[in-house]
Amino acid sequence: MNIVVCINHVPDTETKVKVGSDGKSIDQAGVNYMLNPYDEFAIEAALQLKEKHGGQTLVVSLGGDAHKETLRKALAMGIEKAVLLKDTSVRDSFSIAKALAEELRAISPDCILFGKQSIDYYDEQIPGLVAEFLGMPSVSVVVKLDVKDGTVMCEREIEGGHEIVETRLPAVISAQKGLNEPRYPSLKGIMAAKTKPIEERQPAIVPPFVEVIGMNKPPGKQPGKIVGTDKSAVPELIRLLHEEAKVI
Repeated sequence: MNIVVCINHVPDTETKVKVGSDGKSIDQAGVNYMLNPYDEFAIEAALQLKEKHGGQTLVVSLGGDAHKETLRKALAMGIEKAVLLKDTSVRDSFSIAKALAEELRAISPDCILFGKQSIDYYDEQIPGLVAEFLGMPSVSVVVKLDVKDGTVMCEREIEGGHEIVETRLPAVISAQKGLNEPRYPSLKGIMAAKTKPIEERQPAIVPPFVEVIGMNKPPGKQPGKIVGTDKSAVPELIRLLHEEAKVI
């Protein structure tokens, strides 16, 4: 089985985001980056599929040289090969997905894995777009995965419950928290990852459809207000909720 995991390099979850001087991006000063947490579930799923069915695993990321750090973590976890689609231009989800799809079409994988979303933008668009460009079935927010004789059985989260979906390979799967428990890189894996080559390729140039024209931090939280301490405060509370908060 030929398994590919698409991963992203994102700001650490503890990063205090500041808007950059251009007003369109975050200030990079002092920002630490990490492997997108949801992508760890996708990597673990790929490793488990290989252990069960055999084959080859590959990670792909689109970005600059800094993405190599994230690719090496995937290699340290046990992934065999890594490809960096080297590009530092500003792209939207469509442009990224199109470039990934062009690369994946050449690889012709049996299974393509993503994290359900990237924690920097939270748009959940790229797995579905890649599947559409490749003409493959797509199953999102997967919390249980089983592959047998080319058939994929997925349990996925939906509002208010879970849903069982069956499809055939090749397919695009996006992993949700709970699918597995990602393994820690071993010392042996970390040392081996330092010497494994990361192949650099030029991604397809695709003009973005979306342009960021401004970025602002949300306004600060307004101070609370105490309108009373007993039931006599209810009418005033209702008035404030209706006239000021406008929630009723």
